[in-house]
Amino acid sequence: MKACFIMISFTAGYCMQSNPYFVSINSLPDNYSVHETDICLFLPLCDFLKIMEAIIEGFVTEDRARFPNGPPKKFSYGTAGFRERANLLECVLFRASVIAGLRSRAARGSIGIVITASHNPVEDNGVKFVDTRGEMLIPEWESVASEIANATNSDLKEVIMSTVNKYSLNDINYNPVIQIARDTRPSSDGLLALLKDGLQLLGVRYTDHGLLTTPQLHFIVKSHNSQCSYGQPTPLGYYQKLSKAFRSLMSQVVSDSKPVMKLDAANGVGAGRVIELLEHIGDIMNIEVYNDGTNGELNYMCGADFVKASQVAPNGVPIVPGGCYVSFDGDADRIVFWYCSKDGGKFVLLDGDRIASLMAMFIKDHLLTLSLKLNMSVIQTAYANGSSTTYIQETLDIPVTFTETGVKYLQRKAQEFDIGIFFEANGHGTVLYSDTAVERIKAFVHNEKLSDDVRSSGKALLDLIDLTNQTTGDSISDMLIVQVILSHKKWSFDDWANLYTDLPNEQIKVKVKDRQVIKTADEERKCVKPDGLQDLIDKLVNTVSKGRSFVRPSGTEDIVRVYAEAETKEEAHSLGIAVAQSVFELAGGIGTKPVL
Repeated sequence: MKACFIMISFTAGYCMQSNPYFVSINSLPDNYSVHETDICLFLPLCDFLKIMEAIIEGFVTEDRARFPNGPPKKFSYGTAGFRERANLLECVLFRASVIAGLRSRAARGSIGIVITASHNPVEDNGVKFVDTRGEMLIPEWESVASEIANATNSDLKEVIMSTVNKYSLNDINYNPVIQIARDTRPSSDGLLALLKDGLQLLGVRYTDHGLLTTPQLHFIVKSHNSQCSYGQPTPLGYYQKLSKAFRSLMSQVVSDSKPVMKLDAANGVGAGRVIELLEHIGDIMNIEVYNDGTNGELNYMCGADFVKASQVAPNGVPIVPGGCYVSFDGDADRIVFWYCSKDGGKFVLLDGDRIASLMAMFIKDHLLTLSLKLNMSVIQTAYANGSSTTYIQETLDIPVTFTETGVKYLQRKAQEFDIGIFFEANGHGTVLYSDTAVERIKAFVHNEKLSDDVRSSGKALLDLIDLTNQTTGDSISDMLIVQVILSHKKWSFDDWANLYTDLPNEQIKVKVKDRQVIKTADEERKCVKPDGLQDLIDKLVNTVSKGRSFVRPSGTEDIVRVYAEAETKEEAHSLGIAVAQSVFELAGGIGTKPVL
């Protein structure tokens, strides 16, 4: 049988301990180059699968010993991973190591894992996976992750080996590499230890970056896999790239004072990271950090999700009428801005719809200066306020594209455009620029025959691209971009809020026997099942001015979510109740019927 050399790392842990084919580097041919991280095997090719099986058997044996009853419940893969009460996640974190190792090998690139539960309460935790391009896992591998996480002890080896065979992982010569980060939750350290135990058992290389925001790890993964063309794959590299672009953009602004932003950091991981950022930009921007985790509970009565849902200022932040405020969520991938008006202290929210509108306006202005036509769109869901959609389409003359709810769907749709601006109303979003867009903008900057104004506008767009974290929604990046735009426009938060007036809206939950009876189409804006429900909704919408309503099933519980908006608060409320009553009657409502 012909023998060959096979370089592996995924199976290093077992090979080094007990595999009879493991040989020293000294026994390899003189002309063979070996990296210090490689594990060298001299074996017949047909035996490689046996070694892989032995490694997996060792992992499964350890998994069974630690978790004799297997997963404590069935876990659902959410937007980016698994999320649950922290004490139920130990088995999932251990198995996350094999999920990441397999995906890294299949994709031939580094994979990221963040231990966080984002905007959830402190007693929860979770694991988010970051794919090789710095984005969320592709759908196909979401299914793989779910199968491995939920496999019984007796089925685990078969499920893993099925993945190995399906993706021909035995034929891939790549040493998996995992980038790890965590948030500030008390349970994160223990879950991190379980993840590392699994990676070490499998012999998978990893780098623990410590406390980072989720978007920072997305940045690091993309930078690592792009051979540093996107940036240096370290926290410092992240700060350096953003601060350089921010400084360049702010240098174009004439002002007697530096801007001040008051940050509600949700008592989360973003607080410390913003303080680190200030070492690079503190001389040109003042960010006052509140709810920094020293005296408050994570996401409790604070943070972007609380502010958006409650429409009130968070606890722990001193309020000055007319001041500029911003709230992050627990892992700093969502952001909303807000202020209290000088005349009466009215609370005003500037959410994801308004962030998208502001960014779209700024980018469009510069494209007009360049006379550059690019395929550009703002991506929204049905939850976007109707006034924002009208403003973007009619005032800015930019097409709006709709997707179903979930930021991963918006991001995938945004990739279809030269410039894709995507934000959910909750403040999760960013801007994507195609390679074509970047090259065409660069051509203006490098053309010395053009006027200084045109070239300066092109340079501003290039700096804006560098200031943008294109891998995922990023509270820090988005905060800096908003500050740049307001500074360039010499606008206050009041000016920003006056771009358009939000339509009042109502959101209601209706308990039903089975949420599966609700089927939607047209990116969740139309209900096709049960029969007759959409006809009722249409009739009800026509009874109010500027009315709009839709229903959609919850992804995790037997609840139907109702959204309604209209010209007045009273009309929005009455429309929402009427639609909720129709859902209750036609979709098998249980409990108390909604009443006006």
